[in-house]
Amino acid sequence: MQFMSYATRLAVVGSIAFGATSAALSAQETIKVGILHSLSGTMAISETTLKDTMLFLIDEQNKKGGVLGKKLEAVVVDPASNWPLFAEKARELITKDKVSAVFGCWTSVSRKSVLPVFKELNSILFYPVQYEGEESERNVFYTGAAPNQQAIPAVDYLMSKDGGEVKRWVLAGTDYVYPRTTNKILEAYLKSKGVAEADIMINYTPFGHSDWQTIVSDIKKFGSAGKKTAVVSTINGDANVPFYKELGNQGIKATDIPVVAFSVGEEELAGIDTKPLLGHLAAWNYFQSVKNPANEAFIAKWKEFTKNPKRVTNDPMEAHVIGFAMWVKAVEKAGTADPDKVIDALPGIEAPNLTGGISKMLPNHHITKPVLIGEIKADGQFDVVWQTKGLVPGDAWTDFLPGSKDLEADWVTLKCGNYNTVTKKCGA
Repeated sequence: MQFMSYATRLAVVGSIAFGATSAALSAQETIKVGILHSLSGTMAISETTLKDTMLFLIDEQNKKGGVLGKKLEAVVVDPASNWPLFAEKARELITKDKVSAVFGCWTSVSRKSVLPVFKELNSILFYPVQYEGEESERNVFYTGAAPNQQAIPAVDYLMSKDGGEVKRWVLAGTDYVYPRTTNKILEAYLKSKGVAEADIMINYTPFGHSDWQTIVSDIKKFGSAGKKTAVVSTINGDANVPFYKELGNQGIKATDIPVVAFSVGEEELAGIDTKPLLGHLAAWNYFQSVKNPANEAFIAKWKEFTKNPKRVTNDPMEAHVIGFAMWVKAVEKAGTADPDKVIDALPGIEAPNLTGGISKMLPNHHITKPVLIGEIKADGQFDVVWQTKGLVPGDAWTDFLPGSKDLEADWVTLKCGNYNTVTKKCGA
């Protein structure tokens, strides 16, 4: 450098400066979106398709010109069904990859794992799966069902004449926070309806559980007491396959002891023998079999994107469809992808769902959704046998637990996720 002319030195400095500016501009040319779903491990059976869904939605949005004149860039990580790894990968997405929002998690234990990260770094998580409620965080938007949008209506249906007037209840779940809390709510709800404690059987199994012979035998015995019995299943992941197979092995038909599942959808049924499952039920807010132009158009585009005419759609996919559309609208409303501003812009945003209605983001960061009960068919699809007349607002705090019934979540007026309506204090 010491022998360069002044003009040459200016040119070099200018070139370096231009290069740095170009790199900075290049970094700003896209808006990065994080995808935090297990692509390996016990939950891959459910979560891999949600990764593909997000890639599809981002591709579709980019065809429309992106957001705020910028293309969207997907950043995919694999937390591998490892709950602590979810937090590590979330931190990596926010601090290293600089994503503007994250769409991810399935199990509640994975969501609980990442919550401190999103709060500390003030980023956004869109959570697309039914869960136990009892939570409302400023940095999380819950597009899956709360208990009043799935579990409670499912029990109401089974209690009704159309649902078989069930009197005895088996609450069977995987051993983690979602099934345990949901069953705690359901047990309290059933007792409030006059169901005796002796008529409620509760059982938990670990993730990936495969030996169901004894448990199914116990269920069969419990259901032989002369009262109509049903299983309410919060069994998650690949453990569902041997569970239903064992029901078939022991001759338990849906007409004898129906199972209503909260975590079995079209994706879990794809490619497995559905004979043991025929007539059993699932409670969701969306089924692929719903007939309307919006759903049919989405299914066609999805199959075209995946280049696989056999790919199915399911409820958590629809939750990502709704959440992603709401995020895009909120970014456009805020005029920026800055998480802090987008968080404030999201309540009140509306987006079409795939069942033919319009879902709305509520001040408690939950959305409005219809509730549907579907019966499993031989082709792995569902025949909708019951649904709510309208959309049900998601309730963050249940009315059936003493510590929750007085709590309200409102991030617009109260700026609080657990405001106590009795003490008039936040943080109860």
